[in-house]
Amino acid sequence: MKHFISLLLVLFVTANAAQAACFADYKAKRDGPLRLHYGVAEIEGPCTTESAAAQLRPKLQSDGWELLTVVGTFDDSGLDSRKDSAGEYFLRY
Repeated sequence: MKHFISLLLVLFVTANAAQAACFADYKAKRDGPLRLHYGVAEIEGPCTTESAAAQLRPKLQSDGWELLTVVGTFDDSGLDSRKDSAGEYFLRY
């Protein structure tokens, strides 16, 4: 019975970790005139820079922005420290 409970606990923790929120910070630009912005976005699926770029690129393009780079990915513990820097682009995309 102890092994069964331990197994359930491991499965519960693993399932919750897999569903943890993922965010990416990125840099984008717009030409004519040149404008740059730094933003933070929530990412679905794998928490990787590649996944973030694939999701952000079309969202940004639809508003006339070009993704320059995904700076990195992080969990929700990194949100507060980036909120002021991202300004109006905090969780916009």
